[in-house]
Amino acid sequence: MIFLSWSSVLNYDINHKGATAKPAFDVEQDQELSKTGFSVNNARVLVGSGLETFEKGKSALQNWRHFNLNWAFVDPKTPIQSGIKFCVCTKQIFPWILMPLEILFVDESRDTNNNKASFSFGSGTLQGHLLAGEERFSITMDNNEDVWYEILSFSKPANILSHVGYPYVRFSQKKFANESTTAMKKHLSA
Repeated sequence: MIFLSWSSVLNYDINHKGATAKPAFDVEQDQELSKTGFSVNNARVLVGSGLETFEKGKSALQNWRHFNLNWAFVDPKTPIQSGIKFCVCTKQIFPWILMPLEILFVDESRDTNNNKASFSFGSGTLQGHLLAGEERFSITMDNNEDVWYEILSFSKPANILSHVGYPYVRFSQKKFANESTTAMKKHLSA
């Protein structure tokens, strides 16, 4: 489900575009995000070790395995490329809700000794999404060869429905982080 015909724009201040490309600590300490009403969420879990686990984790992100949930999904054929518009489909209180996003950046790096590696991508919410903000998914291998999966986001309500239901929205974000990290651990241990 790639929506190439969408002409929607980001539904949050362009000055915050790409903020999730920064390290999590910097995003969590960003006073401008806080002043403008955004909440920052961060979940980071150890999912294994070694280059093989990192490569499998990278492939999982590229194929949207982290969204392989009963109540939320992204079409696994959606390419991970800057500028691609896509939809998160989620079943909450209502029937399926479609939330449009755009991939803002894709970043991959390795050190020369291959001891450290990182793959991440971040997406921003478009007009029509219940929330305003960004989310980054990353898989990293540190210099100890431990492999980490991380979700980093900042968001705030984008319309009256999400504003009224914001406590439920926050609960759903935490539920997603928990279930997504569980899905990644399960996939990488298989």
